[in-house]
Amino acid sequence: MSEQTNLVPKRRFKEFQNTDAWEQRKLGDLLENAYQGINTAGDKVEYSESGVKILQSKHITSGNITFDDARYLDRDRYSEYLPKYVPNVDDILFANIGTIGPSAVVTEVKEFLIAWNILKMTPKKESNAKFIQLQLQRLNIKRYFESVTTGNATKFVNKDEMLRTQIIVPEKKEQSKIGEFFANLDNLITLHQRKLEKAKALKLAYLSEMFPAEGEREPKRRFAGFTQPWEQRALRQLGKVYTGNTPPTSDKDNWTDDENGHVWITPTDINSLVMFDSERHLSDRGWSKARIIPEKSVLITSIASIGKNAINTVPVAFNQQINAIVPEKNDAYFILTAMEKETPRFASLAGQTATVMINKTEFEKFTLAVPIFDEQKKIGGFFKELDHLITLHQRKLEKLQNLKKAYLNEMFV
Repeated sequence: MSEQTNLVPKRRFKEFQNTDAWEQRKLGDLLENAYQGINTAGDKVEYSESGVKILQSKHITSGNITFDDARYLDRDRYSEYLPKYVPNVDDILFANIGTIGPSAVVTEVKEFLIAWNILKMTPKKESNAKFIQLQLQRLNIKRYFESVTTGNATKFVNKDEMLRTQIIVPEKKEQSKIGEFFANLDNLITLHQRKLEKAKALKLAYLSEMFPAEGEREPKRRFAGFTQPWEQRALRQLGKVYTGNTPPTSDKDNWTDDENGHVWITPTDINSLVMFDSERHLSDRGWSKARIIPEKSVLITSIASIGKNAINTVPVAFNQQINAIVPEKNDAYFILTAMEKETPRFASLAGQTATVMINKTEFEKFTLAVPIFDEQKKIGGFFKELDHLITLHQRKLEKLQNLKKAYLNEMFV
């Protein structure tokens, strides 16, 4: 890494605005020690069903540690690996083999060991662990570690190369201030990530309970007042079915760069359950050649991208990879939610051809379990609110993640 000369960040806490510029140092000079994790093959580690968890590189994301699906080492062998392979609070964990780049700081006392694909680094007292981890995170974002990666079948950044990595640092007080700021921001991001995951898990549970199991005619959970059994209905019985088309792209007059042009949906545009805009827009001429559906129709991807479905809030046209249902005496959001639940069964119709697709004939024959209209509306309204909550959490999380990226750019050299 070449040396930098302008070693002052764009944004600085007020109390440090007139202090010295940052200094370029080798990572190894900032550390007390660094140890590679347990060589699970060479040390003949035998896993067990319980005991002490062994953390793998896959359990580290940028700033966070998770123990999901971690394997166990028999507790009787735990003492053999003290202290090199046992992280302490403020140790930095860096994934340097196989999966390269994710890093995190140990923030609480937990009994676990690190595997062979993690490098454990202990900062010196005059260094701040979170600050160093953030600098490693920035280098990873800039793809620096790709330039120092070696290996064939398994890629890795060796320990000596890591210790030679140049890190730009201020004095300890400023490091600590920045580290604390980002630790709080990371905690907020983690909080919203958990809220999002909880909302998604709740939806999965409700999808399982509020729709009948295969072979059943009633769901486990129902709104009060509804007792009638559900009926199997083909999609063609729920409304009119249309397959989209593409006005000739060779005729430029069919298209417009005006964002106020007519919405033309492709599977690539579908990134949420509710759609009101598209990347490309049709001109009036293109609109006259397109397959148009009214608002509150259900768009169901049926070629290649099976399962990317949505409801449109404005009249739209759509391409041939999408089939649409214009509901008749059926609730659009109920149909959307039912199709989401049945995505695996629906996708199984596509077969194993080079281009995964479900033609209109097969599409129309696909069946769903359907209650009476009033119960459909209740269920559709319930999931619409739940999906809105998930979207709010997702947007808040993305906003915080983007905020962190901006601060990483402005508060570091």
